[in-house]
Amino acid sequence: MFQRLFSQRSVRLSRFFHSSSLVMSRGLEPSSRVAHFERDVWSIFSPLAIETNAINLGQGFMNFGPEPFVQEAANAALKDPDANQYSHPRGRIRLRKALADSYSKELGRALDPESEIVVTAGANEGIFVIFASFLNEGDEVICMEPFFDQYIPNITMNGGVPTYVPLRTPSYASERNISAREWRLDINELRSKITPKTKFIVLNTPHNPIGKVFTEEELIAIGDVAEEHDLIILSDEVYDRLFFPPYTHLPRIASLKNFWNRTLTVGSGGKTFAATGWRVGWIIGPENLLNHCLAAQTRIIFCVNSPCQEAVAAGFEESLKGDYFQKQIDDYSSRYAILSEGFDKLGLPYTVPEGAYFILANTSKIQYPKDYPFPAILDNRGEDFKICYWLTKEIGVCAIPPSEFYEPAHRDMAKYLARFAFCKTEDVLHEAVKRLQALIPYIKN
Repeated sequence: MFQRLFSQRSVRLSRFFHSSSLVMSRGLEPSSRVAHFERDVWSIFSPLAIETNAINLGQGFMNFGPEPFVQEAANAALKDPDANQYSHPRGRIRLRKALADSYSKELGRALDPESEIVVTAGANEGIFVIFASFLNEGDEVICMEPFFDQYIPNITMNGGVPTYVPLRTPSYASERNISAREWRLDINELRSKITPKTKFIVLNTPHNPIGKVFTEEELIAIGDVAEEHDLIILSDEVYDRLFFPPYTHLPRIASLKNFWNRTLTVGSGGKTFAATGWRVGWIIGPENLLNHCLAAQTRIIFCVNSPCQEAVAAGFEESLKGDYFQKQIDDYSSRYAILSEGFDKLGLPYTVPEGAYFILANTSKIQYPKDYPFPAILDNRGEDFKICYWLTKEIGVCAIPPSEFYEPAHRDMAKYLARFAFCKTEDVLHEAVKRLQALIPYIKN
């Protein structure tokens, strides 16, 4: 069911990218904001997974639903006439209060639900809102590679210009497992990207696709650079409730020094409560910044769907009473153990995540047949696209090629990487590990 729905979306995207290449009259030409978009990785691999009956560990959607208490709250909201009407552009007060109660503890400050929280249509729309609120034509945004691919169109559609600084791995990453902590940001390289046009630094922790949790020391170094150059920090923390030992809490840049005053933190109800299709997210930040976000939000979508806001609010209310988030961490730790053991048996190195639900596997030992007939659509794509295509079609497990998360000049950094998501039920992960054993004849040490 889940894969079929994603296939329908991806087929529509595929048709869009095909039709956009046709000759159009001037009156029907698309704007420059969208005309340059290429066919994205999702519209290639999601349909392929369906066509080949592969297990889709590429996209980060769950094949299980929210906890019963969250689903019950959604059902109750659908029966409440008020909860089916427009919400305040800031978001429903129940959700804002629940977020304030939860995040006040996380950020070490008493959040005002009336002025320091705006509910958005998913985290992605929240990021779009932030850029729409502050970017002028030509303003620059520093993104750390690899990045969530939606950052780039969110920047360019609002007149911004992305610039890039890569997180770098140690030289032995292709030979043995490394910790996500070993992906390092060179703070001097970050500084070197700053120009008079720079407006933002984008931070993602826990990081997709690496699984890196930035330490307080790293966050302070980034924040100091932002303060030195008077930049806004966009902290994408959509996986903020999913981190693994030895972490017992997530270091947050908005809680350190005076960085709150320039930080907009983005969160996700979909990631937090296994409801990615509900499209409920939020922005947390100081009133003087958030007021501009509210102005943009009101004119982009006006408000977020009301019943799902009520359900996410119920989720946070319940989490404050017990150990919901710890149970979620325990469940994901078990899922991670299943998939990582599969790579261990194959002798394929990978990055051990500190948070989120992805494993970046190193594929340099895999040798697919040299004469394998790849489709023309991969001609201008990197080696990782070919490996992931072959894995999907011949091994029956779909992974995502992460060169999509790099600027063209740096895509070779992901040449031998593949992203696998373990946000699936344990039976699906066991079956994926079983299928991956078919790689053994193709692995060369």
